[in-house]
Amino acid sequence: MEGILYGVGVGPGDPELMTLQAVRVIRECDLILAPGKEPRETVAWQIAAGAVPELEEKEAVGIHMPMTKDPDTLKKAHGEAAERIIQELAKGRRAAFLTLGDPCIYSTYLYVHKKVRSAGCRAEIISGIPSFIAASAAVGEGLVENAQMLHLIPASYQSEEAAGLPGTKVMMKAGKAAARVRDELLARGEKGWAVERCGMEGERIFHSLDEIPDDLSYYSIIVAKEAGE
Repeated sequence: MEGILYGVGVGPGDPELMTLQAVRVIRECDLILAPGKEPRETVAWQIAAGAVPELEEKEAVGIHMPMTKDPDTLKKAHGEAAERIIQELAKGRRAAFLTLGDPCIYSTYLYVHKKVRSAGCRAEIISGIPSFIAASAAVGEGLVENAQMLHLIPASYQSEEAAGLPGTKVMMKAGKAAARVRDELLARGEKGWAVERCGMEGERIFHSLDEIPDDLSYYSIIVAKEAGE
């Protein structure tokens, strides 16, 4: 039997926001992968376990994904992760790689996905609700209307240029960059809001840019719009 890898998006934090497809695929897989040394301690695992109680009975493997921007370190980690997964797929196993939000949006899973497919193995992506969509719903605000543009921006990288883009800016994974991003947006006279740990324990909502503290957790979204929108 040919093995298959699924990159499963478990949504932003609330187990009730997991899709029926994600729940089904996890139940059908005999091997569960999650980024981190101890997979059962990861946020993605805890979210999935809230919707799939039998998850605790399945075999789990931690996949090392270093938190760094160094290209050589990342390339090495992605290669080792793909090799480990390919070994399991060669045994005919069905593996689910759990990832927060949606696997197609700033997800480390994508690097592994491409390497596994390049090796001739089957790999599919199971969509999940993105964090910025859930955050927008939590605030009770829309993201775009009519002809407005939507920009997704990794906040930990340079965001000064992005601050001047038209339409709505979604700053992903704000974290320690929160103060810098907030000040850049306020200097341009923009308005916005932020959500920290959307759908998770300790969720905080900031209804204006002025309310955003200097330091948010890694799981934070800042949304900004041009003045007058």
